[in-house]
Amino acid sequence: MAESEKLLEVKNLKRHFNVGKPSEVRAVDDVTFDIYKGETLGLVGESGCGKSTTGRTIIRLYDATDGEVLYRGKNVHGKKSNSEMKEFNRKMQMIFQDPYASLNPRMKVSDLIAEGIDIHRLAKSPKERMEKVHSLLETVGLNREHANRFPHEFSGGQRQRIGIARALAVEPEFIIADEPISALDVSIQAQVVNLLKKLQREKGLTYLFIAHDLSMVKYISDRIGVMYFGKLVELAPAEDLYRNPMHPYTQSLLSAIPLPDPDYERTRKRQSYNPAIHQYAEGEEVTMREVAPGHFVNCSEKEFEQIQKDYKI
Repeated sequence: MAESEKLLEVKNLKRHFNVGKPSEVRAVDDVTFDIYKGETLGLVGESGCGKSTTGRTIIRLYDATDGEVLYRGKNVHGKKSNSEMKEFNRKMQMIFQDPYASLNPRMKVSDLIAEGIDIHRLAKSPKERMEKVHSLLETVGLNREHANRFPHEFSGGQRQRIGIARALAVEPEFIIADEPISALDVSIQAQVVNLLKKLQREKGLTYLFIAHDLSMVKYISDRIGVMYFGKLVELAPAEDLYRNPMHPYTQSLLSAIPLPDPDYERTRKRQSYNPAIHQYAEGEEVTMREVAPGHFVNCSEKEFEQIQKDYKI
């Protein structure tokens, strides 16, 4: 991972939804993190924690309520010309959770994959266009004969491969994978994740991998961020987070991961998380603090000192 080259910077990002006065849902609430070129940052948390909204706000499917998203130093949400927007859309792509809903059922696979090629004029002739489609299909483990079929003729895993080929068609640098395996059979999930890892090695891709399956996130990610109710509560290298979780919510999530050991499972006790354990004085600052090199926890100054004491840092 080339830590010297920062590809994406998310600074104090907020995305709030008005659901009728005076109610407001703070789906993403003051989230900050960086992603370096060539790495995979995993973003995990239970359903409704704001991880997918974070991804969609980064790529401008949602407008940011506040904060900044910088891609190669340029503000993603700033005012842009049509040519600047096209270039941004080419460099950053998204793979969606539902591989069927994200594909137009009336379009053939060749046209679905070539849509981005057509928009960005990446093929000089119909022949070159089809050659690119065939190459992309083979890259994701499908056959060129699949180009003339429709989405309903494929399995869920095959449709997700088509979605990946579609994202790759415009030669992006950065891909947001929004729960790309959660709608697939367990037997197919590993195949899709291995494909994403292979493509990353071959094409130098950078990923934001959003999921709730902690064991799969550990397998693919270099670093992992944990979200809870719109907040990023912990961020650390993958191995460090699993070996030494410091936020009580992260500890709760990890305690729920099943292991293929019947004896362990019979005696395993899940650690529950009660947010009421955090007692803060009025005006007390709660922010992401680096408790160990590269390991950040959302905490107050008092909690920070206690964590360092407990973990002998």
